[in-house]
Amino acid sequence: MRAVPEDPVTLTLLSGARFRIDGHGYLADPNDWTEDFAVYTAREEGIDLTPRHWELIRWIRAEEADHGVMPDARFAMKFLGGEQGKQAGREELFTLFPYGYVKQAIKIAGMRQPRAWSTG
Repeated sequence: MRAVPEDPVTLTLLSGARFRIDGHGYLADPNDWTEDFAVYTAREEGIDLTPRHWELIRWIRAEEADHGVMPDARFAMKFLGGEQGKQAGREELFTLFPYGYVKQAIKIAGMRQPRAWSTG
């Protein structure tokens, strides 16, 4: 059970862009995602997005579009680790998103908050 109500609220950015988000700041509809939303959400999380952040964010969105489900953290670690392996990917994931894959990467990528997840 979540402590914050699920009822979406409208977030309006300085640019005038409007987004419906849940009580935890996740998009109500991932199709509404824009890079402006990502930049805003990352700032709220204390993250300055680098090219490597964008690489993972775009990969998350592509995986969801291709497979119809948000990719699990294990696959993100494998993606980041490449030839160096999952452990290297795990270290990089928590360097990029210190408060976690779901708390930060998934939210910034515009996915809905999952009900349950694995941290890999």
